[in-house]
Amino acid sequence: MSAGERIPVGIVGASGYGGVQLIRLLQDHPRVEIVYVGGDSSAGKPFSELYPHLGHAFNPTIEKIDLDVISDRCQIVFLGLPNGLACDMAPQLVAKGCKVLDLSADYRFQNLETYTTWYRKERTDYDTAAQAVYGLPELYRNKIRDRDLVGCPGCYCTASLLALAPLLKQGLIQEESAIIDAKSGTSGAGRQAKVNALLAEAGNTVGAYNVAGAHRHTPEIEAVCSDLAGHDLRVQFTPHLMPMVRGILATVYATLRDPGLVREDLLTIYNAFYRSAPFVKVLPNGVYPQTKWAAGTNLCYLGVAVDNRTDRVIVMSAIDNMIKGQSGQAVQCMNILMGWEETLGLPQLAFYP
Repeated sequence: MSAGERIPVGIVGASGYGGVQLIRLLQDHPRVEIVYVGGDSSAGKPFSELYPHLGHAFNPTIEKIDLDVISDRCQIVFLGLPNGLACDMAPQLVAKGCKVLDLSADYRFQNLETYTTWYRKERTDYDTAAQAVYGLPELYRNKIRDRDLVGCPGCYCTASLLALAPLLKQGLIQEESAIIDAKSGTSGAGRQAKVNALLAEAGNTVGAYNVAGAHRHTPEIEAVCSDLAGHDLRVQFTPHLMPMVRGILATVYATLRDPGLVREDLLTIYNAFYRSAPFVKVLPNGVYPQTKWAAGTNLCYLGVAVDNRTDRVIVMSAIDNMIKGQSGQAVQCMNILMGWEETLGLPQLAFYP
């Protein structure tokens, strides 16, 4: 491939928030060209009919989903579809030589029985699923390099796992003591109308939902935590909806194995753990992250504190749920599996305030 040649990519499911974030990011990416934009419900419409503000810069006609057309035209395919649809498409795309990045939950689980329990979809694509890798680059970068199918994690999982990973990998906490208290902006609910995401419902209020292990991200978080710890474990995860559009703040609490550890010790450990992770920013002593700092970027800001009175560590993790928690993460994974610079085409500085 010559220096000026661009790789053809396709986006399936471009009408949702994940799709429009992908278009925004890939339009600025120096190594790819969007050659296919597809979606069944919006097929035949100009993209500007869905997002008028993009019409001057990007306005293809949305095509009907046709896997033969996609595989003939594209080397890389992003699947930004509701859960349960990607697993019907990815096997054929991978078999035809495409590299596939799935933004849904379909390829985030090694155990498909767990997937079926939570997502109510029977699976037959066992061979394809066995090839997939969990697309959290900070933990599985080396595996992503060698795969053609990546199951990119969502926002709650990304924020929570980046906060917990060093603690579990280094055996620093009493594992079953881990509690994740996470808060999300309303864009995490997607573009389809939902009563709880309406301004009149979500504005000027904060509320928890899917409490006591009822959220679908719970088994996903536990599966990766178990992998990091080397044995099965459970965590307590409670999500909340915040009256804001973008962002996730996950606050993780856990009891330290060694009560003699202080904040400076933990900061040293976190900085060492993420020394090769360009998108993770460990904040200095006494500085705690805000979602606004990460808005519009692929960054994760981590703040660490130790309460020696209770022998607990407290880790705060802030990301943009639509970028690092979704589309930006997929682009980051694409960069890795293509052998490109990991940060290529991804924003690292927010507009502020």
